[in-house]
Amino acid sequence: MEFLTDMAAKRAELTPDAVAFADHETGRSFTFCEINSRATRLGNLLLENGLERGDRVAVLCHNHPDFFVLLFAAQKTGILLVPLNWRQPAAELKPVLEASKAKLIFADEAFEAVAAELVQATEISVLPIGASVTANSALDGLLRHASPAAIGCGRIKASAPWYLLFTSGTTGLPKAVIQTAGMAYANTINYCQATGLSTGEAGVNFLPLFHTAGINLPTLPIFLNGGSSTILRKFDPDIVLGLIDQGKVSCFFGVPAIYQAMSLASGISGVNFSGVRSLGCGGAPVPKHLLIEFQNRGVTICNGMGMTETGPTVFLMDAGHAAEKIGSVGKPQILTDVRLADGDGGIVEGPGEGELQFRGPNITPGYMDNNEATAATFTVDGWLKSGDVARRDEDGYYYIVDRIKDMYISGGENVYPAEVEKVLVSHPAILEATVIGVPDEKWGEVGAAFLIARPGESLDIARLPEWCRTHLAPYKIPKSFSVVEDMPRTAAGKVRKNILKDNFSTAKTPEDA
Repeated sequence: MEFLTDMAAKRAELTPDAVAFADHETGRSFTFCEINSRATRLGNLLLENGLERGDRVAVLCHNHPDFFVLLFAAQKTGILLVPLNWRQPAAELKPVLEASKAKLIFADEAFEAVAAELVQATEISVLPIGASVTANSALDGLLRHASPAAIGCGRIKASAPWYLLFTSGTTGLPKAVIQTAGMAYANTINYCQATGLSTGEAGVNFLPLFHTAGINLPTLPIFLNGGSSTILRKFDPDIVLGLIDQGKVSCFFGVPAIYQAMSLASGISGVNFSGVRSLGCGGAPVPKHLLIEFQNRGVTICNGMGMTETGPTVFLMDAGHAAEKIGSVGKPQILTDVRLADGDGGIVEGPGEGELQFRGPNITPGYMDNNEATAATFTVDGWLKSGDVARRDEDGYYYIVDRIKDMYISGGENVYPAEVEKVLVSHPAILEATVIGVPDEKWGEVGAAFLIARPGESLDIARLPEWCRTHLAPYKIPKSFSVVEDMPRTAAGKVRKNILKDNFSTAKTPEDA
């Protein structure tokens, strides 16, 4: 479809008085009518202040309903929203802000100082957003005198850039992934197809809003289906478990670190999960012991896989086969084509292994202002290259093997760290494991493992090589093991392996395996 409906306006037309968002910290709720009215007023305010279609506006804030007001205002006006990573200091945000070409920054109270540094460095203006300890929104005063007149004709071009999400690149400046309304609707269909999400769903929003999961998994699909989301500033396992116990969450999505934190919370034993219909997970596979633990509580975590470039939903496991095919991310959802390509560029048919490549309406048109990166990411026949190696079994279910760039070669043999990590977390004293490839004079590269011990367990790393011999081929056994308190992570919870490689010199090395 070339054109789509204005999301906020259409929902306000369908269910004006239903609650779209509830701000947990202040207790204030916003109906669909209020969200649309606020987005319209904010859009008019931006246009009245000289911004035009195609201009960029940045936002630096914790989670708050007014983020979505700003998101929908951007859709109405054609102004591009640029969510900034609030975990980064001003020095790291400055080049991203400059690359985005933003003309204005919205910032909440928590980031006033960072915003002030950015304004001083870039000489652009800053406006308030969000709320802290009162029910009043920082936007209330700005919107009071803004025009309520409808913007445009209510039709949104499906392929037009809507907002930009900067990837968490490990080298050089991150790339700005274009997100469109068409991608959002396709993601909603894929997510609803996978989970059975329908009208009246309830969710909880806590994943960072500068990440695709914070916006799209599953908050935007819930919004488009007329459901309600409780918004937390940041993740708090006790609050989330409390909302679940109160029956205020029917559709949930997290990364493995979220499920791990919930499983370790002291109050989880008394939580009633009966109101939760679907539990999704992405970013990395959920360890088997966590899958089993939640299954014992009456709910099934379904692994999925997607990318910022895919909107993000491509895979999400069906609950009926999750226990039978542990580790699988399921099958491709209804609006996305998937193929596997071997190392020579040939297409793998039937069961086999290769690089995942995607095609469909949920796929980004590319990277903003970066034709070179866009060209490098797509094949000549238009498929998005994921950079992930996957395996397809005889039933058509997919398993993510590892990132191509994370694979290392030891003594001429390919080693996928994810395979080794899966074995290590089966050890009774290991809670989490990350393996990287590091240089070695004899073998070219060897594995270095970083481990987090289970609470209350003592981990003897000197005995791990021997334990590994019964589970792994010798060339796959890491040559060093380090016990750490935590791993360096992205805001989405993914381990930043590049930082572990930089810090590898501190690892303790036992005798060679």
